[in-house]
Amino acid sequence: MSKLTDLVSARRTWAWPYVLFLVLFVVLPLLLIFYYAFSTPGGDFTIQNFVKFFHTSEAVNTLIYSMAIAFITTVICLLLGYPAAYIMAMAEFKTPQVMALLFILPMWINFLLRTIATVELFHMFGLPLGEGALLFGMCYDYLPFMIYPIYNTLQKMDRSLIEAAQDLGADKTNVFTKVILPLSVPGIYSGIVMVFMPTVSTFAIAELLTHNKITLFGSLIQRSFGEGGIAMWNYGAALSLIMLVIIAATSFFDQERDHDAQKGGLL
Repeated sequence: MSKLTDLVSARRTWAWPYVLFLVLFVVLPLLLIFYYAFSTPGGDFTIQNFVKFFHTSEAVNTLIYSMAIAFITTVICLLLGYPAAYIMAMAEFKTPQVMALLFILPMWINFLLRTIATVELFHMFGLPLGEGALLFGMCYDYLPFMIYPIYNTLQKMDRSLIEAAQDLGADKTNVFTKVILPLSVPGIYSGIVMVFMPTVSTFAIAELLTHNKITLFGSLIQRSFGEGGIAMWNYGAALSLIMLVIIAATSFFDQERDHDAQKGGLL
């Protein structure tokens, strides 16, 4: 009985469900992507799936265009999200908590439903669907992911540093540029990652808000798996692996984050 009690109370026992989850839904899918990306439909090893991508100008241009759309979306979200997060976090504004709730409420609805509603709004006001609608939909869906990391960092910031700067004669501009902004960098970085990466790989928003007139990189992957049949799975896996490499590349910018986060607050 005591051995059973010790087993149940051991921390590593409760870790096994998470290990199983990671193996089934993270490790195994990644291994399958690697397998299909470097194999032919017959199962032979090949790198032709990647050669095909780099020799297909349409696919390369789609990736570049998708990254450009993601960059513009991220910049817009940052320009809109930072002031909102700042107002919510700074005590002198006395912002009611209902403001934070207003940013959370849209996230309670599935993003596909929000996108369909956005399409209907454009139809209602007679606005054309296209690149402008795509950027609007991207910013609408991912703006909260920019606001909250910055808000959390600003909220956990040591207010005594602001008071010290004010005691030393710094005006509001210098307090913001020399104290608040540098301390909020970890939140800005997290927001950029949380907005940029999903927008690069999304496809549903582009298809709905442009009526399939604009193809993003995520759409290429979706079509390879969905419309191309089993014969295109290998190429789709190669595209997915390329996207995975792009996402993994952001980890190189994360080396100094923990050190900076200790100054501005952990997320």
